[in-house]
Amino acid sequence: MKAVIYCRVSTNKDAQESSLDRQKEELLNLASLHNIEVTKVIEERHSGYDVDRDGIIEALSILKDKNANILLVQDDTRLGRGHAKIALLHEIRKLDAKVLTLNEKGEPELSETDVMILSILSTVEEFQRKLVNYKISRGMNRAIENGYNPHKNLSNIGHGGGKEKIQVPIEEIINLRHKKLTFHEIAATLRGLGYDVSKATVHRRYKEYVTSKETKIED
Repeated sequence: MKAVIYCRVSTNKDAQESSLDRQKEELLNLASLHNIEVTKVIEERHSGYDVDRDGIIEALSILKDKNANILLVQDDTRLGRGHAKIALLHEIRKLDAKVLTLNEKGEPELSETDVMILSILSTVEEFQRKLVNYKISRGMNRAIENGYNPHKNLSNIGHGGGKEKIQVPIEEIINLRHKKLTFHEIAATLRGLGYDVSKATVHRRYKEYVTSKETKIED
């Protein structure tokens, strides 16, 4: 097992320095006791009510990259307070990682309200995922019904499907627009083909194309 140690105090006062040192020492001892490899020790001076903390974002990045699967903290208040704590716990669960606390000698005990909120968050995200998939499928089906052939028009469809393409295929945007698809449907269709584009990007590129054509005609 590999872990990130996260120590936090809420202010920059010198008096808080001893608290950081104590958290670090106790958590290193805990890791040693359980033969947990520590990949990073992060110390931070920031309010626990704020999610936008450089230290905790770095810790999440390490967990996301699978360089650790455990976040060690003194107690769950060091992770965060209020809504920030719930948001971070939810994100850590999504990364298939765990939070272990020194004070509770294991995962933090959550109140019934906290458990309910985490369950709601998971349900909402699952619904959003299904909705996005539905929109992609609907856009693709409408494009095909209107004569669009992705295998013919996108030569790189078999290379890295599902991964972000650097270039937005303007020729395909024009093609789909001519088939009466909305910008939202075009974006959904291209995402289904592996292009990470938004409706706004599609609309902007289309307008740039139209403006360019009009300029050439005037010249």
